[in-house]
Amino acid sequence: MNILIEKISAVNDLILQGKGLEAFENYYHDNVVTQDNDDEVFAGKEINRKRKEAFFDAITEFRCAKPLKVAVGEKTTMVEWQFDFTHQDLGCKKFTQVAVQEWLDGKIIKEKFYYGL
Repeated sequence: MNILIEKISAVNDLILQGKGLEAFENYYHDNVVTQDNDDEVFAGKEINRKRKEAFFDAITEFRCAKPLKVAVGEKTTMVEWQFDFTHQDLGCKKFTQVAVQEWLDGKIIKEKFYYGL
């Protein structure tokens, strides 16, 4: 479990430094699967990279990202985040989100986000 604490802390630190794409490249498995709430599932690193790039590129003002809580279990981590930003398509957003990560071979193989907007 200590290794997962170190890895999720490194991911969070990169996000806080504005290096979310670097975190994705370094800590996400090639076969990663992501999902927002109960929306469509996206499989594979390439499609998820494109989605992250498009999302980050559309942020016009970034005010806050703050991890509120981190939990670590067997092959699983969870982070509760607080976000505040303006997005060109979504407008002004201030919300909390829980991200649940499943790990395989030292990388995130599955990530699901829970939030209400």
